[in-house]
Amino acid sequence: MSASTPVRHWYGFFLSLLTAVMWGTLPIALQLLMESLDVNTITWARFLFSAVFVWLVLQRRGRLPQVRQFSMRTRLLVGVAILALMANFLLYLLGLDYLNPETTGIIIQLAPFLLMGGSVLFYGERMGLLDVLGALLLMAGLLLFFNERLGHLFESVSDYTLGVICVLLAAVTWSIYGLMQKALLRVMSSMQLTLLIYAGGAVLLLALSDPLAIFALAPLPALLLLFGCVNMVVGYGAFTEAMQVWQAAKVSAVIALAPVITILCMPLAVWWWPQHYTSSQLNLLSYIGAALVVGGSLLSSLGKRRT
Repeated sequence: MSASTPVRHWYGFFLSLLTAVMWGTLPIALQLLMESLDVNTITWARFLFSAVFVWLVLQRRGRLPQVRQFSMRTRLLVGVAILALMANFLLYLLGLDYLNPETTGIIIQLAPFLLMGGSVLFYGERMGLLDVLGALLLMAGLLLFFNERLGHLFESVSDYTLGVICVLLAAVTWSIYGLMQKALLRVMSSMQLTLLIYAGGAVLLLALSDPLAIFALAPLPALLLLFGCVNMVVGYGAFTEAMQVWQAAKVSAVIALAPVITILCMPLAVWWWPQHYTSSQLNLLSYIGAALVVGGSLLSSLGKRRT
């Protein structure tokens, strides 16, 4: 939020909550969609839909990015950002194929902390006390959340272990994307960067996708795919707008509730579609761990890192 932008508390809160709801319900929808469509085609469709939407907006405003004017370094950073976000989307879906949505929502909370560590390492930012406390809470929360499955994670390479590894790698690749974004936003707007990344991702994924399979989808999977595409535009659009009208720390604090929304919505999904979803059977320690993970994210969002 710039100094000249008026603070609009309720509007900013609504947009932040909308983002949290979008991101909290997304893994539930995508898990059911993957029964009918492969991860490459899902990701390609979401990238293409978002790229077309952002292109239309920038075209109307006359602010399309002038790629020919970019330096070689900028083009290289854009390329890394495209590959990193593509990997993030694909790895997250692969992990979701092995895990329940609640677990993926908790693990992916590592991403902003990895970005924070990368910012300290590569951009010279300094972590405050709240950042450190938030990171410690997150780690303690993860240990409690996996209290019943810690042994299974290390004893053998099970589907559960593969799922956890995929989501961990998704968090790593998202942090790489975030680091590239920090550098690229100095030379272009966020929407221009978004267009380049989504368009580049759609082009690269086309060869690995099966676009014709989309036309063979039954009504429910087709609606879920549409939701996934709209979710991408609305979620990131609401997040960007919220950052313009409300304090970044407050926006981040509300968005940290996304895994809570996932946990709250899962019983409804199990009740509505029992043939597709199963109860995760989390114990009390797991719920306490989830609360600590969210608390760590909330605490870190209130911290102020300085350069």
